[in-house]
Amino acid sequence: MKILLGAFAIGMAALTHKAHATPCADLTARPPAGMTITASEATLPASPPVCRLQGQISPVQGSRIGFELWLPLSGWNGKFQMVGNGGYSSALDTRAMTTLINNGYAVAATDTGHTGDDPDFVVGHPEALADWGHRAVHETAMAAKALIARYYGQAPRHSYFSGCSTGGQQALMEAQRYPGDFDGIIAGDPGSNRTRLNLGFLWLYRVSHRADGSLIFPPSKLPMLNKAVLDACAGKDGGLPGDRFLTAPAQCGFKPKQIQCKRGVSDESHCLTKAEVRVAEQIYRGARHPRTGAQLYYGWVKGSEWGWPVYWANPVKPSEPARLNFWRYWVFNDPTWTADRFDFDRDIVRMDQSRGPIDAIDPDLSAFAAAGGKLIQFHGLADPVVPPDESTGYYNQIKTRAGDPSAFFRLFMVPGLGHCQGGPGLTSVAAQDALEQWVENGAAPVSLPGVRFRSMNRADGISFTRPVCAYPATAVYDGKGDPSTAASFTCRVPKPND
Repeated sequence: MKILLGAFAIGMAALTHKAHATPCADLTARPPAGMTITASEATLPASPPVCRLQGQISPVQGSRIGFELWLPLSGWNGKFQMVGNGGYSSALDTRAMTTLINNGYAVAATDTGHTGDDPDFVVGHPEALADWGHRAVHETAMAAKALIARYYGQAPRHSYFSGCSTGGQQALMEAQRYPGDFDGIIAGDPGSNRTRLNLGFLWLYRVSHRADGSLIFPPSKLPMLNKAVLDACAGKDGGLPGDRFLTAPAQCGFKPKQIQCKRGVSDESHCLTKAEVRVAEQIYRGARHPRTGAQLYYGWVKGSEWGWPVYWANPVKPSEPARLNFWRYWVFNDPTWTADRFDFDRDIVRMDQSRGPIDAIDPDLSAFAAAGGKLIQFHGLADPVVPPDESTGYYNQIKTRAGDPSAFFRLFMVPGLGHCQGGPGLTSVAAQDALEQWVENGAAPVSLPGVRFRSMNRADGISFTRPVCAYPATAVYDGKGDPSTAASFTCRVPKPND
């Protein structure tokens, strides 16, 4: 393995070097064995003074895993935290890193071994697939912990990982493949069944578009569909009467045919055509084999309609929303491949052959549990990207295999949360403090604090709070307290007839 590092202190480095076993500059001048040094420059967001390391790891020929490690010059809390990525992007989550460094953590992130945000990064670099899938996070974690120990003269007391979406996939991959890397892990809205998720996107594209590529269901009608769903079910599924989001989408009995245009209607802008009804029904049902009818991937839940255009109506790049470059370069190795060529008999087998280095779907967490690891997984119940059934399905697989997993794994389904943030209900769930209490003090979380902020700018204040209970329990209003505060709710496991 070869590691390239650039290191530089920012801020009051000259005043604090004596407090460290190895000065920041010496991490560049005299790196641990196996590391090679290169110069580096960057600008750090506002933070306390830090020793900032930029490195590159090459665990196999051709691999170039970039990473950054930020080390507090003073006030280190003794903990290491790594943050995950989003989509196929190489971008580091510097906002999360800045928050963590301000709270005393040594913090790291990786570019997952490439530059950019398109799956075509594997062209000419087959090793990059495993780097992205699992190797980059593991190698970065190992390098970061070694450098932390060298800098401070002691290893971190506890090591944590948190990520959402692709970061959630990375989180589960760590628990499954590298159970000793982290003491505690947070996996949010994980796109962990990546190949099947992309099959779902491909299928979604095919059922929602005509042969000429035009949309069958115009995005302008989605607010109407979403309103009809909420009018029928919001506040009647365990939530409060004033909720404009669903607490239990699976209980919603709304059917798109209820707003189908009546025969002879001239203005179809306020109702759904027969073709549009069929598209909505198929989206809710999920990907099915067109010949056998077998379920191939989960459906998107009622209450998530507000976010559907992102992936099938408003593509950012020409290769979206069918994830064409995933299929072209990760599965078929054919840059001319188009979505209409997918054969649901032959190509499902070929697709599944590619899932090894990228899908984090193994329900065997016995090694992680034996190592004392703790895993918190959360998923928004209004997620328009990764269906929430992905997380409950994984929970059920773990439970079927090993019985009650609550000693090491807890799942939290968040009413109204979109994909990682935002959405019509709770817009944020606080898991970090709960995870640390569990890891460090043995206090397993019964619920997590859920918050709806008034806007994306948190300084605008809070609209309401509500507990997010450990699955399968849900939050139940006590009927007398302030419904806008979490203290007025208790966690209860629904009875079969609830």
